[in-house]
Amino acid sequence: MYPLQLIAPMKAELTDIGFQELKTPEEVDQALSSQKGTLLLVINSVCGCAAGAARPGVKLALQHKNRPNFLFTVFAGVDKEATQRARQYLLPYPPSSPSIALFKDGNLVHFLERHHIEGKSASMIAQNLMLAFDQYCNLEKVEV
Repeated sequence: MYPLQLIAPMKAELTDIGFQELKTPEEVDQALSSQKGTLLLVINSVCGCAAGAARPGVKLALQHKNRPNFLFTVFAGVDKEATQRARQYLLPYPPSSPSIALFKDGNLVHFLERHHIEGKSASMIAQNLMLAFDQYCNLEKVEV
């Protein structure tokens, strides 16, 4: 478990731009099993590639005209049970932190594993996500 004062700024990078934290397995199930429309899930972490590419790349991508309807995050190494449950929705992919998943109507349609993030720039991550947003997201809001 990481000290709260260490991870608070890392969490805030996502929550400050509209991500909802999922801290329990029940919250994960509620968020990922019942959403219609598009949903972006970021498995956050303390590693350098999360700080240098994943979180900044997500932030850039969300400035795009097409974007997901819902934004959620779990923090690996902090909210362990929630992260473990979220990873069940990412099967058959192995556990990966950080990682970024796009769901449409409850189905995983695009996934960036750590090896897709590591060594890449934030703008490369953003470009990858914006292409996925263009394919799977639209400007219409989904009624819940």
